Amino acid sequence: MDIKQFKYGEAGMGRFFGSLEAKIMEQLWEIEELTIKDVQQRLAKDKQLNFNTVMTVMNRLHDKGLLSKRMRGRRSAYRAVMSREAFIEGQSRQLTENLLDEFGDVVLTHMLDAIKDVDHTLLDKLELKLKQMKQDSR
Repeated sequence: MDIKQFKYGEAGMGRFFGSLEAKIMEQLWEIEELTIKDVQQRLAKDKQLNFNTVMTVMNRLHDKGLLSKRMRGRRSAYRAVMSREAFIEGQSRQLTENLLDEFGDVVLTHMLDAIKDVDHTLLDKLELKLKQMKQDSR
């Protein structure tokens, strides 16, 4: 899944999706399969949403390859194509690769600075990963 725009100023899934898209994806990551009506009712706890609005956004997420759709009686049932974790893994990998391809050493230096400033266990994980990579390349 290729996200066209990463929003640095947003937080969480809002970095990858519009606000309603993010809410819908969170619902489908929480509950394995839902109809449009199910999602509308679950989201209505916070704010009343028009059925057609929810349907349009869910169909767009389907068109983007994020949701699968099957008929359940006379209604369409949707499910996330990948888990939240798999989505984050793929997007973070793609973002990292794109940044490294374009900006190389500068990005690597900033990543290392961020790791040492955030959490020492990340440094330990990085050290283990580097050792593995060196052993694998021999």
